[in-house]
Amino acid sequence: MEQLTSNVNYKASQAAKKKVLAKGFNVNAKDKFYALAFLGPSLVVLGLFVFYPMLKTLYLSLFLTNSVGKPTVFVGLQNYIDLLTSSAYLNSLKATFIYVLGVSILTVVFGLLLAQTASAKLKGIGFFRTVFSGTMGVSVSVAAIFWLFIFNPSVGLLNKILELFGIPAINWLTEPGWAMLAIIVSTVWMNLGFTFLIFFGALQSVPATLYEAAQIAGVSKRYQFFRITIPMISPTLFFVSIITLIDAFKSFGLIDLMTAGGPNNATNLLVYRVYQDAFINGNYALASTESIVLAIVIAIFTLIQFKFLEKKVTY
Repeated sequence: MEQLTSNVNYKASQAAKKKVLAKGFNVNAKDKFYALAFLGPSLVVLGLFVFYPMLKTLYLSLFLTNSVGKPTVFVGLQNYIDLLTSSAYLNSLKATFIYVLGVSILTVVFGLLLAQTASAKLKGIGFFRTVFSGTMGVSVSVAAIFWLFIFNPSVGLLNKILELFGIPAINWLTEPGWAMLAIIVSTVWMNLGFTFLIFFGALQSVPATLYEAAQIAGVSKRYQFFRITIPMISPTLFFVSIITLIDAFKSFGLIDLMTAGGPNNATNLLVYRVYQDAFINGNYALASTESIVLAIVIAIFTLIQFKFLEKKVTY
């Protein structure tokens, strides 16, 4: 008898659940209208400026194109094979990896150090906080002019400083190794304002009681930084690392204005190579192929970050 009663109660509860679910998912015409009214414009914009260009790029990468970008001959994956066996493209890929790693690591490290410094309760520190975040208000063109003057081989500030120590002048933007370093330094400077503000906000959210307890226990500042600060801001650190890496892969403005991919293609990164092949050489099929490969590379690096860095995040 008890088993029969329990079976009846179970069936009744399942029937009640089905009614609730059916009632919950019963969307009337008015709800559909509001959903379409609010989501429709966003979907149209995404469709026109994200999904359609993405699918069109994938389509063109499978063809040869004429000078105006119209597909002429279907070649399948041959564009990808030719691209990945090209020594010039592989050199650009290598230069991009060097650039991305340099920019990502230096931006995160210096942004965190500046934020840690600005968190100190010192007289006049508010002025330095403003200075550290000032690069957010500088456009790419202005930053390029600023750094072109600094790296100028004859009147540039850096070479003037080197002269004081008896070091010969360096052609910063016309020698391959120095040109890459110059572009990395310029990009890091441009990105520091954003990373500084994000890290500074994260540091302000760390409870002061943790540091007070550590000081009472006689813990050193270095130990506090690695055992308290880093774990507490690890979600922000993870976020900034991903954003910085993706932005580094997409860098274009400073390279175009300062080196134009030179010298000897030393700074001809993947994004700038896409621009050259599409809008200078008129090879839209090759540029589309390079765009797809670049998207895959960014996705792989992002997945690697999620795979290895997210495990160390403390939420």
